[in-house]
Amino acid sequence: MPLIPRLMMWSTHLIALVAPIVSAIEVTIPLTVPSDAASLAGDLVSLSIEQDRWTDWAGTTEPNTFFNNVLDNFIQITNTPPFVRIGANSEDHTDFSCDVEYEEDIFPPSSNITPYPEATNITVGQGFYTAISNLPNGTLVHWGVNFREYNLTAVYLETIALMNAFSSPAVIEKNIALRFIEVGNEADLYSHNKGRNSSWNVQEYVSEWEEIAYNVSVTANLSESSYTTLIGAAFAASSHNNLSGFSPQAIFNLGILDSPAGQLIDTISQHHYSGSFCTGGGAVLQDLMTKSYIRGNISAFSPDIEATSAMGLDYILGETNSMSCHGAPNVSNTAGAALWLLDYALYATQVGVSRLHFHEGIGYKYNLIQPVTLDYSILDGSPIAPLAPHIQPAYYAAIIIAEAIGSSGTTQAVEIPIDEDNVSGYAFFENGNLTKAVFINMEAYFSGADARDSTHIDFDFTDFGCTPTTMRVKTLEIGYASDTANLTWGGQTYETSDGRVSGPLTVDILPISSGIDLQETGAILVTFL
Repeated sequence: MPLIPRLMMWSTHLIALVAPIVSAIEVTIPLTVPSDAASLAGDLVSLSIEQDRWTDWAGTTEPNTFFNNVLDNFIQITNTPPFVRIGANSEDHTDFSCDVEYEEDIFPPSSNITPYPEATNITVGQGFYTAISNLPNGTLVHWGVNFREYNLTAVYLETIALMNAFSSPAVIEKNIALRFIEVGNEADLYSHNKGRNSSWNVQEYVSEWEEIAYNVSVTANLSESSYTTLIGAAFAASSHNNLSGFSPQAIFNLGILDSPAGQLIDTISQHHYSGSFCTGGGAVLQDLMTKSYIRGNISAFSPDIEATSAMGLDYILGETNSMSCHGAPNVSNTAGAALWLLDYALYATQVGVSRLHFHEGIGYKYNLIQPVTLDYSILDGSPIAPLAPHIQPAYYAAIIIAEAIGSSGTTQAVEIPIDEDNVSGYAFFENGNLTKAVFINMEAYFSGADARDSTHIDFDFTDFGCTPTTMRVKTLEIGYASDTANLTWGGQTYETSDGRVSGPLTVDILPISSGIDLQETGAILVTFL
């Protein structure tokens, strides 16, 4: 792809494209990595996929080419495929049958709030699991089995099919591996969704989980030395340090890690959404994008992360996204939500979250990816002309994060202190040295607003090392925060029929002394040269 540096046209570019400057700040960035920097893996932004239509994502006899392409885009940048979790609500409505080839689903009626509802009953066969061979080489997988039914035979059959799939030659040849088995999805909600009675509590959960998970581990031949292990918790919410509720602290206190199955837990998974659209209502895009709101949503889990780390375990957001119940219309599917994801994921690393699985389902409003043709609006369920597979704005945020992390395998990051309500920044280091920075302006700019404002950012560097004198600047161009398409990243688009990037790459090569101008509803990646 041709690169068009804009070194020689910078003065003209300033006049034509940069918004009025309403504030100017100086940020201080260390040249060498601080001791408290977070380590970032290439699969920091990963996927959680609703299980009921799994074969629409993966394909059956042939791979879903569009889906594989948009996954491969990340591999091209980081050398790492996104980690894929398969399960969620429908994992607890799944049963295995030898008489089914792939899957047979029963769906409730669509509604204007939930145009594409989850299936209430999923019957799957061996082909459902072996479809995992259609994913890109090297994909790591986290798969859920049914705990809600509390049926040893059902979970035994699912586990056998799962292990058969991952021991098949097609899967082994592509180095696709089952990293985690998740026993049950959001069991803390079972008393609300009729999975258990109203007295269901964390003590009963631990007792029943230990029984079912032990049977899963024996069936799958798991041990403390096996590559495949068990996910812990996977709760919808957290009571944090209140040990009478559902939280990592509560299950640790009840001795889950001392049980035979609990000894196979090396990762705690928390589910989290930043708001809800389960009963409709008027979600506000600027609220989602607000810096303080993002930090409050993540930092609430600090006690859980600290308790998990104290046990020597990893902590992930195994299912997350903007608004629960598939997202809010004209909020979760917008360019503003892309900026939310960018800041949300990077800030999460600063409090100890090692990976985030953004939840996806066919036709869900908050998707990064729509992998199949849609015949009904994701906003209200009304009939539409067939809409081919495509990416949504949040996908750009995942690409930006992938580029910031790169492929070195040594990337670490720290938040850059910025005393601005809706401007945030992060510095990235490889092999201990400063390489890049990301800056985000989350002030929502809408059609009909006054002139678009911009924040000027100058750089100051600390610590020993070679101070950069030149930088490459790559910009996420967004028309309005409410846009649902027509974003560009470095002048290029991913909104193509095959999911591949298209168009000439455009970046600005600038002296460090010039600083950068960050407009409202925008993001910039700086590479220090």
